[in-house]
Amino acid sequence: MSEPSRISYRLQVSLAFVAPVLLLAALYAIGHALGVRAPLLGRAYVVRIALPDANSRIALPPVLGPRDPSRPLVVIDAGHGGHDPGASGAGFVEKTLTLSLARALRDELLRQGGIRVALTRDEDKFLVLDERAEIARQLGAGLFLSIHADSAGDKAEVSGASVYTLSAKASSQAAERVAARENNADVVNGVALANQTDVVNAILVDLSQRRTQQQSAEFAELVVREGKGTIALSDMPLRSAAFVVLKSPDVPSALFESGFISNPNEAAELASPEGQKRFAEAMARAIRIYFARQSPALHSGA
Repeated sequence: MSEPSRISYRLQVSLAFVAPVLLLAALYAIGHALGVRAPLLGRAYVVRIALPDANSRIALPPVLGPRDPSRPLVVIDAGHGGHDPGASGAGFVEKTLTLSLARALRDELLRQGGIRVALTRDEDKFLVLDERAEIARQLGAGLFLSIHADSAGDKAEVSGASVYTLSAKASSQAAERVAARENNADVVNGVALANQTDVVNAILVDLSQRRTQQQSAEFAELVVREGKGTIALSDMPLRSAAFVVLKSPDVPSALFESGFISNPNEAAELASPEGQKRFAEAMARAIRIYFARQSPALHSGA
């Protein structure tokens, strides 16, 4: 390569590195002249999120209500939280709305008595999905309810609540996952998985989850029945999907989409004290009837 060619090549390489810097400097100068504040560069763009230690134990929330451990326990999960805001619209944020609904339901159940209650979160904090259902398992809950709010984007007219249970397809996948996780050293619905083969464990977990799915479906039907006339339900309120939070093999679970946060009228209703009271009363009725069917002793009150 001749000397002029070598010099030209070096200039091209230098420009490849220098040009972006010159461009940014020019943009900064123009923005400064126009009074436009330039964004900060470097670490300001990095968002640091503290995640739970994979080896740490889950911090279990307090159980409120009767001290009698034989009383039924429902774990209420307010969806999202912390750095995960969920859906937003009409001036509302899902994580805040779901926490308000969860607290309203907790207070209504405690007011009526006879049922123990725990919230997966009672503040604006982040929980990974697996933690939520695992809290219910470790507390020995008889029911797990996850509360969310839906969104239809710019379609503000879409409205109506829905209740989801785990789909049958997800059941077999969850059975394999849980069996592998338990690693032959756990108990599901009173059946010991220890010293069993992986195939037997998968079958035991699947059978357990089929029973749990049936109980979950019964509860979902009660939510719809007790919510009619009180909660604005969608045209197809009973649905199923492979939600991670519903994959506990031995805790009946449901996910309640309380309405559309993208609908200003529905969001305002859900955020209002009156709307939350109506939700809490209808959901509390469904929970009490469900537990009464599982344990007739609940009919005695207190």
